[in-house]
Amino acid sequence: MITTKQKTTIIFAVPALLMVTAFFGNLFVEGWSWSPFDFIIAAALLFGTAFFINLVIRSEKTLVSKLIVCFIILLVLALIWIELAVGIFGSPFAGN
Repeated sequence: MITTKQKTTIIFAVPALLMVTAFFGNLFVEGWSWSPFDFIIAAALLFGTAFFINLVIRSEKTLVSKLIVCFIILLVLALIWIELAVGIFGSPFAGN
């Protein structure tokens, strides 16, 4: 059985690994040019998402409702990330 502390560690390890991957990709992949501000925004989005998913998982709701809320949180993350990257909605903070 996985303890609550182990679940929390796993949840926050995923964005940490993604940030480390992005850092090394920025160093070694030609054409990958993230600025420090890009890393700050990515970290805020990823760790914020991990924080909210951790809150949902620790709640006393049913498994189905936890899965639905986690899916919605991940969908919002994906939409914001895509908007920042390429601007599918044409908002003022849209990417290229």
